[in-house]
Amino acid sequence: MGAVPKRKVSRHRRGNRRQHLALTAPDLVTCARCGALVRNHHPCKSCGTYRGRQVIKVAPSE
Repeated sequence: MGAVPKRKVSRHRRGNRRQHLALTAPDLVTCARCGALVRNHHPCKSCGTYRGRQVIKVAPSE
């Protein structure tokens, strides 16, 4: 038989072990060209620019 715990792990001790697993919201910045919220180091989905250059062809919105 393998290793078996002697006692039940309390909710506090279990929570302390898992406290680094919490999800965090992604960091958002505003696009310099259109002002939309964009994730860091990603091209803008609304205008298709990244660092001042056009990298994605975006269909014109109506």
